[in-house]
Amino acid sequence: MTDPLPPCEVAWFSALCDDDYEYLGVPDPALRSSFEHCRAIALTAEAGGFDNLLLPSGYALGIDTLAFGAALAPSLKRMRLLAATRCGEMWPPQLARLLATLDRLLEGRLTVNIISSDLPGETLASAPRYARTMEVMSILRTLLNGEPVSHRGEFYNLELAPPRVTTVSGRAPLFYFGGLSPDAREAAAVGADVYLMWPDRLEVVRDIIADMSARAARHRRRLRFGYRVHVVVRETEAMAREAADRLLSRLDDAEGRAIRERSLDSGSVGVRRQAELRAAAAGDGFVEDNLWTGIGRARSGCGAAIVGDPDQVLVKLNAYRSLGIEAFILSGYPHAAEADLFARHVLPRLDHGPLN
Repeated sequence: MTDPLPPCEVAWFSALCDDDYEYLGVPDPALRSSFEHCRAIALTAEAGGFDNLLLPSGYALGIDTLAFGAALAPSLKRMRLLAATRCGEMWPPQLARLLATLDRLLEGRLTVNIISSDLPGETLASAPRYARTMEVMSILRTLLNGEPVSHRGEFYNLELAPPRVTTVSGRAPLFYFGGLSPDAREAAAVGADVYLMWPDRLEVVRDIIADMSARAARHRRRLRFGYRVHVVVRETEAMAREAADRLLSRLDDAEGRAIRERSLDSGSVGVRRQAELRAAAAGDGFVEDNLWTGIGRARSGCGAAIVGDPDQVLVKLNAYRSLGIEAFILSGYPHAAEADLFARHVLPRLDHGPLN
């Protein structure tokens, strides 16, 4: 008899960066990011029982992450927010004050997705960019823990008392962080709490978890692991595959390529790995049981979906959990509709709750 799996956190995605479609690659004015539309996704996710909600960060597209989170906070009663912030966009002490204030608005339910990609108008080599990220994480954690900061680094030199406003707990929120390059992995091992992965084969996920656990141990730290993936769940596998095919039925390849190249991190190691996964898939786009890469034809970054009936989706999620995944960030198209389907068909069967 196998031991029961520990509870996992299950989060959804609010499409702040114009990433919502009925047909991938075909813009729909009704699904463009706006406060009203993204708020509707958030409220659907909370009503469905999700534990957390990723608020992504973009520049050319969509609306601002932290401003949206502050406006949304009074509407939420239970669900956490996972707010993405790009390192270097804001002076770290000001960012710490903003995050502490947002945590107060959420009554202690803030988590933070640390992003290390290039800033608008800037191209920085990998090593210095991740060095800056590690400095930002260190400064933020110190200030959000309510401690004075004494920092001498390549990018920041600070001697500063913490801001008066603290988080509800008096401690820094959990930092979620992803990246596949050696520099990114080292930054996660040094400063993150939850290491996020994009979709891949089960054996690759196992290897990444082993590598990242060893890297963190060298710094006398322990990482937790999260998995970012899309879902297409329907009552039968045939219906799920039909829904997946429908998503791509109006996609123009040139438009899909333009969407993939629009992101500031379109050349990253992680994005290249998603392209490799797509290239290795069978003719139907599946790279292993129930993992479909077709969704990456019109999306930079997370480029695969778990596709199947409720039992198949549950089995797939539990397979990741058995490897050590403790948090899932899910999405689907259109986001509100797919959140409702997952909440009805799969979420009640998962032992889940927010990470502590």
